[in-house]
Amino acid sequence: MSTYDWKKSSYSGDSSNCLTIATTDSGLLLRESDNPGTVLTLTATQLRTLIRMLKGEIR
Repeated sequence: MSTYDWKKSSYSGDSSNCLTIATTDSGLLLRESDNPGTVLTLTATQLRTLIRMLKGEIR
């Protein structure tokens, strides 16, 4: 089993309800801190598109 260096935004403070991110050789991993067993694997381009969609910049 791989171990990743999970990071969270400094805006999250001490909250345990946040999104964490880790990097791998093949892309990025995202998970919600209260459900760490579910991991989304994305490339940098896919993450950029997801963020733009969440911000309402694209559909």
